[in-house]
Amino acid sequence: MAEALLLHLTEGPLWEAARGTGTYEMSTRGRTLQEEGFIHCSLPHQLPGVAEMLYGSGTAAAAEGPADLVVLVIDPARLSVPVRYEALAPGGEEFPHIYGPVPVDAVVEVRPWLRKEGNPA
Repeated sequence: MAEALLLHLTEGPLWEAARGTGTYEMSTRGRTLQEEGFIHCSLPHQLPGVAEMLYGSGTAAAAEGPADLVVLVIDPARLSVPVRYEALAPGGEEFPHIYGPVPVDAVVEVRPWLRKEGNPA
């Protein structure tokens, strides 16, 4: 059975910078892989909640937050670092975490994140 594709919500300019260096190394909004120890990811059904938590969906949050959000679709088979599913609290929902940099060729698709419409998938 193939592994599920992993989703990572980020700011467009951060992704563009990664394309220039060959690896993506942001963990979550405002935190790097080096600071956090892993890159936060989501499964498709988890992404709307993550987007709401990190970037908000109200007009004030949208006005203050980055306008250019994208969803990186990552193929875990193209990673050379571990992916672990971990919960924030015991018994909680598990989220995928990538324990190392993501090579840009592991990103198989980049989708715009449309705040008002929710997940564009």
